[in-house]
Amino acid sequence: MKMGIIWAWLFILTLSVACSFLTTEKKFTVQRGTNISHWLSQSDRRGEERVAWFTEKDVAYLASLGFDHLRIPVDEEQLWDEAGNKELEAFALLQSSLDWSEKYGLRAIVDLHILRSHYFNAIDIPLWTDPAAQDHFVQLWRELSTELKDRPAHLVAYELMNEAVAEDPDDWNQLVARAFSVVREQEPERVIVIGSNRWQIVDTFDVLKVPENDPNILLSFHFYTPMTFTHHQASWWRNGGEYTGPVKYPGLIVEEKDLDGFPENVQETTRNNNGVFNADTLEAMLEKPLKKREELGLPLYCGEWGCLPTVPEKDRMQWYTDMRTMLEKNDIGWATWDYKGDFGIRNRETGEPVEPLIEVLLK
Repeated sequence: MKMGIIWAWLFILTLSVACSFLTTEKKFTVQRGTNISHWLSQSDRRGEERVAWFTEKDVAYLASLGFDHLRIPVDEEQLWDEAGNKELEAFALLQSSLDWSEKYGLRAIVDLHILRSHYFNAIDIPLWTDPAAQDHFVQLWRELSTELKDRPAHLVAYELMNEAVAEDPDDWNQLVARAFSVVREQEPERVIVIGSNRWQIVDTFDVLKVPENDPNILLSFHFYTPMTFTHHQASWWRNGGEYTGPVKYPGLIVEEKDLDGFPENVQETTRNNNGVFNADTLEAMLEKPLKKREELGLPLYCGEWGCLPTVPEKDRMQWYTDMRTMLEKNDIGWATWDYKGDFGIRNRETGEPVEPLIEVLLK
């Protein structure tokens, strides 16, 4: 009799564990990923060149390294022509990437990266002043949701927009609410990624408003601090990227004496982004995102972080080590920027894996 009770108890325990495992597997969660940049976003490649840039072999490789998800940036100009018609080849490539991700056990975040009315590095951004542009943005999400709604909710999530840059944070909050509602009309359980205003920096998390009482939200920030180090000599960083002198990490990134001879605007931008940085100072910057997570009970995600290989290699690997440690210590999923771009885990010119970086990220 006692043996029968024991076997019954073991059966119930086993069933409970199995059900718990299945429940966990059916929930959209992310831990370690990378961005598939310069494919369906920020690229002039079309036709066979675009097809060849990112393939099933790439997904198989990323899965073999130990990544569990991909963030897939897509631009309006790639998915829709100027008349608003779908670019069928681009949509087919997006669908294929989601098929490949599922095949190799990866989740995916589809990130609407650049709009015709909003580019995060532009001076003039019509999205915030033109009601028609805002309506159009909402319509894009209506169409994307219709296109992707049959994808399992535990495998695919949507990021409403990359690095919103609104002067008034409420402009972004209101637009989030509109696009969010459109997706929810068709997809009540889809995880929706919502980033903070002004390039998704951590400092604006206190003014971010998200729809209430919805557990299927992932709060996102990007982290490239200190810019004087991570974006050393970046051609797209106005003024700051023109500083070509020495940098170091940890410690004071740029010595004052090393600014001599550079134009005043370059010196000013460098000073504004300079300082003493180490693992502790970086972690202290997470205060606002962590507080928002505690208030709302929603998970956090660092959807972009990375450092250019223009800095001393030892210092670069230390920054990556400190960042990974910080994020994982605080239970924050992450995706590096990027796979084959300037920051890549593959060398952009040769295509060869950057083994020291892969070692730091995944071993």
